[in-house]
Amino acid sequence: MKEQLEKLKLQIDQFEIKQNEQVEAFRLKFLAKKGELNDLFEQFKTVPSEMKKEFGASLNQVKQKAQQKWEEAQSQFEHSKSKKNSGSIDLTLPAEASFVGSRHPLSIVENEVIEIFKKLGFVYSEGPEIEDDWHNFSALNFPKNHPARDMQDTFFISEDIALRTHTSSVQVRLMENQKPPIRAIMPGRVYRNEAISARANCFFHQIEGIYIDEKVSFADLKQTLYYFVQELFGQDVTVRFRPSYFPFTEPSAEMDISCLLCKGKGCNVCKYTGWLEILGCGMIDPNVLKASGIDPEKYSGFAFGMGIERIAMLKYEVKDLRTYFNNDVRFLTQFEGQ
Repeated sequence: MKEQLEKLKLQIDQFEIKQNEQVEAFRLKFLAKKGELNDLFEQFKTVPSEMKKEFGASLNQVKQKAQQKWEEAQSQFEHSKSKKNSGSIDLTLPAEASFVGSRHPLSIVENEVIEIFKKLGFVYSEGPEIEDDWHNFSALNFPKNHPARDMQDTFFISEDIALRTHTSSVQVRLMENQKPPIRAIMPGRVYRNEAISARANCFFHQIEGIYIDEKVSFADLKQTLYYFVQELFGQDVTVRFRPSYFPFTEPSAEMDISCLLCKGKGCNVCKYTGWLEILGCGMIDPNVLKASGIDPEKYSGFAFGMGIERIAMLKYEVKDLRTYFNNDVRFLTQFEGQ
C-alpha cells in the first residue's frame, strides 16, 4: 500500500491541467467517489492497527495535496473565463431595453395651448408666484374688504403678501410696463386654500391671456376662444357661453364645452350636467385699465383664464386630477414620446 501511495502522489504531481476540461478530469480521477484516493481509503480499513497512524497521516497528506491542486486550477480557470467575458461582447444577445423619456401630461397640454395662441400673435409672459396685494387684488378691481376677495381662499404669507391666486397678477405687471397693443398669455402655478378632491387641489396651473388695443370687442374675444377650442379639441366641439361675474372684467362670461369624458351624458366630473366649464373670460373693466395707467377711453381689451388640469382631464379622459400629482410611473409612462 505504501508503494501505491507513492505512485499516486507522483501521478498527482505529473497530472497537467492546461484546459478547463482537465480540471474536471483531475477531480474524477483522484477525488471523486470512484476515484483512486477513495479506493485507497477503502483499502486503509485492512491495514494493521499498529500501522494505521503512519499510513493515515500519509494518506491525508496526499488527499490534501490533490484537493489543493484541484481548487487552485478551478480558481485559475474561473478567473480567466471571467476576465475573458468582461472584455468581450456577445453580438448574438438581444439588445438591452431602452426607455424613452416622457413629459408630464400637464406640460404637454400647456405647451400645446401656448402654441395655439402663438399662432394668433400672443407672446409668452410670466411673473412671481409670491405677490403683493396690489398686483394680486387691488389693481384687479378687488377693493379692500370687498366680498369678491372671498371668491378665492388665499394662502397669506403676511398681511399684504400671499401666494398668487391667479396669473392675472402677471397681466397687471404687463400693463404697467408696456403700452398697448398688448397680446400675451401667462402660464404658471397658482395656489388656493381649497379642499383636495377629484376636481380641485390647493395648487394648480393656469394659463391666462390678455389682448388690449383700440376697438377690441366681445366678438373678438368669442372668435379667439372658438378658434382655440377647435384647435385643441377638434372642429366638432360644442361650446356655450354663460353670463358670469369677475371683478376685473365687465361683461364677464364662462365658457363651457360638452363633457368629453361622458359624451354629454353626465358624470362626476361634469356634475352630471353634460357640460364642463373650461375657462372664464370677459372684457377688461375700465377701472383695471385705469389702475395700470392705460386710457380706457382710447383702449379696450379682453382677458381669459383656464386651468390646465381641467383641459388635460378632457383631453386624456382623466377623471381625477389628483392623478397628476401622485408621481405614479404607471400613469406617466403612458405619455412616452409625446
